[in-house]
Amino acid sequence: MNKKFIACGVILASAFLANPTFAQEQAAEKSNNLSVYRATATKVNDLVHTKLDVSFDYAKRYLYGKEWVTLKPHFYPTDSLTLDAQGMDIKTVSLVGAKGNTPLKYVYNDNKLYITLNKTYTNAEKYTVYIAYTAKPDELKVKGSAAITDAKGLYFINPDGTDKNKPTQIWTQGETESSSAWFPTIDKPDQKTTQEISMTVKSKYTTLSNGKLVSQKTNADGTRTDTWKMDLPHSPYLFMMAIGEFKVTKDTYKGKEVNYYLEPKFAPYVKQIFGKTPDMIQFYSNILGVDYPWNKYSQVVVRDYVSGAMENTTATLHGEQIQKTDRELLDGNEEGTIAHELFHQWFGDYVTAESWSNLTMNESFATFGEIIWHGHDAGLDAEDKSRYEKLQSYLGSTKKGESPVLARFYYNDKEDMFDNVSYAKGSIILYALKNQMGDAAFYKSLNRYLTTNAFKNGETHQLRLAMEDVTGKDWNPYFNQWYYNGGHPILSIDYGYENGKAIIKIKQAQDSSVQTFTLPVKIDIYAGGKKIRKEILINSREQNFSFEVSAKPDLIDFDVDKILVGETNDNKTAENYYFQYKNAPSYANRIEALQFIMQSKASSGQQILLEGLEDKSGDLRALSIDGLNLEDAQIKAAALPVLLQLAKSDKDTEVRSAAILKLAETGDQAYKSLMLESLKDRSYKVLAAGIGGLAKLAPQESLSALSALDEDTKEHIAPSVASLYISDPKDEHQAFYENIMLNGDRNKIFGVIGQYFQYLRANTNPAVTEKGINNISNAIERLKLQTYLNKQLAGAYAATAQGKAKQAAAASGDAKANLNKQAELFKKAAVDLEKE
Repeated sequence: MNKKFIACGVILASAFLANPTFAQEQAAEKSNNLSVYRATATKVNDLVHTKLDVSFDYAKRYLYGKEWVTLKPHFYPTDSLTLDAQGMDIKTVSLVGAKGNTPLKYVYNDNKLYITLNKTYTNAEKYTVYIAYTAKPDELKVKGSAAITDAKGLYFINPDGTDKNKPTQIWTQGETESSSAWFPTIDKPDQKTTQEISMTVKSKYTTLSNGKLVSQKTNADGTRTDTWKMDLPHSPYLFMMAIGEFKVTKDTYKGKEVNYYLEPKFAPYVKQIFGKTPDMIQFYSNILGVDYPWNKYSQVVVRDYVSGAMENTTATLHGEQIQKTDRELLDGNEEGTIAHELFHQWFGDYVTAESWSNLTMNESFATFGEIIWHGHDAGLDAEDKSRYEKLQSYLGSTKKGESPVLARFYYNDKEDMFDNVSYAKGSIILYALKNQMGDAAFYKSLNRYLTTNAFKNGETHQLRLAMEDVTGKDWNPYFNQWYYNGGHPILSIDYGYENGKAIIKIKQAQDSSVQTFTLPVKIDIYAGGKKIRKEILINSREQNFSFEVSAKPDLIDFDVDKILVGETNDNKTAENYYFQYKNAPSYANRIEALQFIMQSKASSGQQILLEGLEDKSGDLRALSIDGLNLEDAQIKAAALPVLLQLAKSDKDTEVRSAAILKLAETGDQAYKSLMLESLKDRSYKVLAAGIGGLAKLAPQESLSALSALDEDTKEHIAPSVASLYISDPKDEHQAFYENIMLNGDRNKIFGVIGQYFQYLRANTNPAVTEKGINNISNAIERLKLQTYLNKQLAGAYAATAQGKAKQAAAASGDAKANLNKQAELFKKAAVDLEKE
């Protein structure tokens, strides 16, 4: 699963900071409840086959279900069966027999269905139980999490058709244990079952489920019954249904169906969105030595999804952020998400984590899959960029080197497992292991793990055993350090040169509660015009290393392959960084050098930033642009022609945008024509930069240009529009923000909510204030964003209330009354948020 984690905070003088990267993962926080061991679910009975026949009541948001579930005792004989069944009305429970069904006694309590069987069964005997039931997901009281914002399993989207801007759909979300909200089952990841699902729907709707569509029956009442069959076993949380008016585009991989289900208006762009999927399947099949194991692969996009995407077996479900027009795709795609979910078809579906404690066997691998796809598709630099971003994402969620254990058997709630440890940290731990082991041995080990545990469950020990079997080497130390202990090293490194020797002094400075790490590290010493490779082993809190060199080193490149899962703080000089950018140009080394130059503001580093304008990575070209000091006449003269060229023709719209805004910072009216030309660009990102640049050069013209844009374009550049309206807080601009709060997805909300707050603060009409606070509250409730926003907003509202009260004290008449009223509204809003 791909969790869209968006870290954001309110800054009173600016906007919310949003980071819509994968992540959909939570921050890595240590659990406060470490007393309960989270044992793998005990298997009393094993699921064998699940057959469902379902229909839907859109008005009531009900599913009417019939189920035939076949099971057998796991080992010990048993005369009872316990099924998870959340929020249901149970109508009938009976044993299926050759001569008819026999009613069974049952008790339904606390979302559990306790069934007394007709006899004691041994594990050589199968039995089938029939259950008639009604599922009522909208009446189910369940709690989601920061990663999966709801957990009711079955979702009716716009079922009454009252929202003309949203299609009517039904879809499911099973992870972690929510499939039991729409059919009774043993809702644990260590169960595997084949399945058959028949869905009766209105004839105009298209259906999708796991496996193959084996039949379609037209009914006399204007409905159709579609039956989907899955002949290979998988876990209940991977069951899925999607129903709606989708346009299906067909593709293939080795004769297997590869299909894409999109809203009709996005169908023309389907190959630009999903077109690389067959190549991804081929790449993963080749590298793992296990050809795609299922009979089809479909991807569907739905509205109001509760997370990022979900790897249902043979049928991945994506949130609406993935479907884009060709124009939107100019500014980026969701290829990483597509790769992530596809890799799950092997790691998560083919072999499934046996418990949520072992989630790393699903999510760390899928995130690793993203990284290696980027390398295969776009080259090593793209791969290095991807893993650098994973590392920074993980480190940014930790303090003092502390973080939870990767294979985690103690946690507060299973949802806590969906964090930056299971995703980002786990992926780079795998990458580091690949580096130490060698690619051939690593991928052979993955093949051994997959083939040994095919259609079953896996845990970290089984991965280790597969690796030991292949390599003949004991990997216990690596797994003990990275999988069964938490945290990461923080290395304080001091480079020196004495008596013809390069000196490296290293301290492990992580919190004392964090383990002392053993770290094999490669080092390149650049000295006397030569590069010398050395390998060291760090295994204590303090160590010194020295190497004979012919001259004082220009650079010591520590951790050459950049596989250290941790932090480094060193005493490199500006000259070291300049040399590093030019001569040791890994992605991590280049971005580290550029960031140093930007932070140090040293004039000597500006020449490196000029070189950075031609960096092969678009984001580093953009970073170099941001760091340029155009107040330096010499730098300005050299940079302006390059910036103009980048603004006009760079292939990366982020670079073009950065160049446009940088040129606008000069205040030179000569660039106004560039800003105006940018307003005609097909890239929304470039157009937004043009609006922002014009606001700096000709504020009134920017507002006029903004008013001339169509509503669709305004929506696409919403953060830029929202920023401009802060300086022009007229009452009528409320409608712009209100539309986004009512209809925007999570990314759109985060893109403007900080500016909306600032607009409300700048506006002087209490009616606008009251309406705006309600709009924000409704958006937070609609998208379940309380975890992200309530605390930050409460603080912002409280501070604004104080500011308005202070202004009121110095005002008189209507202005005083309005300010006091606004202060009351902001204060009440802050108190209300703090109560939630």
